[in-house]
Amino acid sequence: MSEEIEKVKCLIIGSGPAGYTAAIYAARANMEPVLYQGMQPGGQLTTTNEVENFPGYEDGVTGPEMMMQLEAQAKRFDTDVRNGWVTKVDFSGPVHKVWIEDKKEIHADTVIISTGASAKYLGLDSEQHYLEAGGGVSACAVCDGFFYRGQETVIVGAGDSACEEAHYLSNICTKVTMLVRRDEFRASKIMAERVKNTTNIEILFNTETDEVLGENDLVTGVRVKNNQTGETKEIPCTGFFVAIGHNPNTEIFKDYINLDEAGYIEYAEPGTAKTNVPGVFVSGDAADKTYRQAITAAGTGCMAALEAERYLAAKGH
Repeated sequence: MSEEIEKVKCLIIGSGPAGYTAAIYAARANMEPVLYQGMQPGGQLTTTNEVENFPGYEDGVTGPEMMMQLEAQAKRFDTDVRNGWVTKVDFSGPVHKVWIEDKKEIHADTVIISTGASAKYLGLDSEQHYLEAGGGVSACAVCDGFFYRGQETVIVGAGDSACEEAHYLSNICTKVTMLVRRDEFRASKIMAERVKNTTNIEILFNTETDEVLGENDLVTGVRVKNNQTGETKEIPCTGFFVAIGHNPNTEIFKDYINLDEAGYIEYAEPGTAKTNVPGVFVSGDAADKTYRQAITAAGTGCMAALEAERYLAAKGH
């Protein structure tokens, strides 16, 4: 069943900006990191067509291209980048045990969790089509809203983050239509009032998305349905934003790592990358439900690697 056990100094789980940055720092510190790319090599950014808000890219860069560059940089310092994903862990003892695809067993002195979070989508075929085509569907207004400045957009969601993103879009778009499935917001009162008082945000309650409309792989509008009356109508727009939450990819750690009610990993000490398990650190969106940006993920990847290095030094490795 299990191959011979492999022992490593630093195991990095995940390959987005957090994982690759952690790898760069860990490799430069002679920690000989092994990185497993996971189910979605490159993470969420591989679904982002243009990245214009990461410092150093004067003309912008595509998400996949940026991830390839980060991977190449990590490999340049001899990070062992591998295909495969973690299916089980055992952090109950002093040795951190990790299984790759239920076969290979690895014992790691330190572990950096960079598994990220996955945006929730509505699941409509048309939504997925334009998401994959990069032609107008997004789950991050802060990331992609700039491309729709001076245009009309639609956003789905009823919580605080949906209200925040709608307000963000209202500053750069001529009109924002907000689709709320129920007859009220789930957001805090102050956030709900903010969008209600913004003149270029129109809120449609009891409204669900029926179909994302478009042509030539570009979104041109959305057909919506009132779930009380059954009435449908089409709303013209060039951008369709989904803000119904994220699922942190942390399920396999729940028996050992402290998670909050939404499944995000909790920091053992604020301002650090430490989890409740000594020698196990976290970076990126697996713990960050506030910012969810490539640059903040990269920053926490650096923190995790530096702390893993200090942990090993204290142990005499």
